[in-house]
Amino acid sequence: MAEKLPGLGEIVEDRLLDGRLLLRQPRRGHRAGSDAILLAAALPALGEGPLLDIGAGVGTVGLAAALEQPALQVVLLERDPELATLAAQNMALNDLADRVEVVAADIAGPAAALGLSPGRFACVAMNPPFYPPGGTKASPVPNRRAAHVVDGSLEPWFKAARRLLRPGGRIVLIHRAQALAEVLEGLATGFGAVAIRPVHALAERPAIRIVVTAILGSKKPAALLPAFVLNRPDGGFTPDSEALHRGRARLVMAVTDEPTARARGQ
Repeated sequence: MAEKLPGLGEIVEDRLLDGRLLLRQPRRGHRAGSDAILLAAALPALGEGPLLDIGAGVGTVGLAAALEQPALQVVLLERDPELATLAAQNMALNDLADRVEVVAADIAGPAAALGLSPGRFACVAMNPPFYPPGGTKASPVPNRRAAHVVDGSLEPWFKAARRLLRPGGRIVLIHRAQALAEVLEGLATGFGAVAIRPVHALAERPAIRIVVTAILGSKKPAALLPAFVLNRPDGGFTPDSEALHRGRARLVMAVTDEPTARARGQ
């Protein structure tokens, strides 16, 4: 009989990144998908880091980064205790318990409750809830609703990033394209060198997502990077998107002459 958790329902095992990443996650509700893969692919090379994955869910982004970067230390921060439990199980399933830690806490709660030292992290990754209350038809599945609908503004997320990042540390986040103004407003305090990459489902359609990076304490100007297109008009991923979803390419977020997606190791 399949395992069930009271707040999440049936739990299944899935594999991402050409099978290298094993995830236990809910069959219904908020599940790992392209948003998490794009965010993980946009993370820079961090050495030992450490990396903080805020709103980690079952751990997709932080665990994918730990698999890709063999020295990287990762903290997965998730407020839902059942999702945090799955993140801990996924950490063990992928043999990453020596480099990954799970913290069950709310980023919007008291700073002391997180148990994380100020200035500790080289990078913070964020996949925050996308919609304000009433901004979308909320899912009846509790974990999907919590993952999509934010309680209040994103400012607690940015405030925590400013406190927890070391000087020169980097924030990397994904959000819906319509939230660009809110994201830029949040980064206006403390961050510079903002880089924005629009993500389109199809080349001729408006962007549906933005991937954004910024550096704490930088005074460099912002840059709008070339668009990344997920799908071909005739169906299926574009070649760059296919490589990204298989974990064979990263999403270049630096202001360079490199292609939008660059193969690993090149």
